[in-house]
Amino acid sequence: MKKPTKLGILTSGGDCPGLNAVIRAVVSHATLTYDWQVFGIPYATQGLMERQVIPLHMHSFDLRGIDPLLSMGGTILGTINKGNTLACIDEMIASYQALELDALIGIGGDGSIAILSQLALHGNWQFIAIPKTIDNDVALTERAIGFDTAVNTITNALNWLTFTAASHDRVMVVEVMGREAGHLALHSGIAGGADVILIPEISYSIKEVCRHLAELRDRWQRRFAIIVVAEGIHPTHDANSRSNQKLSCSKGQYIADCIAECSAYPVDTRVSVLGHIQRGGIPSALDRLTAAAFGKTAVDLIAKGQSHQMVAWQNGQVVAVPIEQVRELSPLAVAPHSDLVQTARALGIYVGQ
Repeated sequence: MKKPTKLGILTSGGDCPGLNAVIRAVVSHATLTYDWQVFGIPYATQGLMERQVIPLHMHSFDLRGIDPLLSMGGTILGTINKGNTLACIDEMIASYQALELDALIGIGGDGSIAILSQLALHGNWQFIAIPKTIDNDVALTERAIGFDTAVNTITNALNWLTFTAASHDRVMVVEVMGREAGHLALHSGIAGGADVILIPEISYSIKEVCRHLAELRDRWQRRFAIIVVAEGIHPTHDANSRSNQKLSCSKGQYIADCIAECSAYPVDTRVSVLGHIQRGGIPSALDRLTAAAFGKTAVDLIAKGQSHQMVAWQNGQVVAVPIEQVRELSPLAVAPHSDLVQTARALGIYVGQ
């Protein structure tokens, strides 16, 4: 494999804070250290298919000498998370060859990494992946870009909602993202002082949730509560038929309705679905540091001729892991008996059975 001189980079899947910090690190290291040309591919595989590239260099986005990429959320390259890319695999390979790229860095979640790696294998591209997802469910890495900022965003929301919940003696049900994994709900729930955390990996009982709320009220004189619900939780077997008929509503509203129907005393509930606000905001210091380390390592791996690897954070350092192993293990779920789950229970939080 020849030494690359033209490096492509793209962002794929849902956006999150920290993507621009990765782009900045890749461009800085590739141009300053190796004197490579770096080309951004807009809108992921769509831009690749259309053979679009944006030349990137150290001062591509400076404003009077100020580099905004570290603190800018989202992605300057744009991104997509739809479409059957593999149905156009021959066109994708032809487009890559037409652009005369020597290597590609793809920043994405487990789904995007799987698709891009298959394209790279078929096209014999040199490819390195960088994990990003607010769900933090990419296997073999302790951190993914965007997760820390999203946890901070939700924690702040829980802090703000706690004051209004206490003022009105309400139960606030806060729905957060996490279709298959509950890392976001678990981390933010503990950090934000939640009383109940419900995640897809652990079964729960509405009767036990109501019992827990009653204990807060009767034993500890707490007339309000904060409940964090991951969007991927499953209906509970002990909810009445009317509640289970409401599954078309949000999972947060479903839980609020179940609580209202099973509680022994009137409960004033309110539901907040945080939605895409979790993907926004200024990236945290930890996400910026992780982005810088991931971007630098990805460029070094390409310089060493390595391919089909994903950079990962393990035991306090950045390492390279085979993408094939990541694909076999992702998405990474919360272990029901993990230290964080046990910590939540030790703090008096109901997290299911």
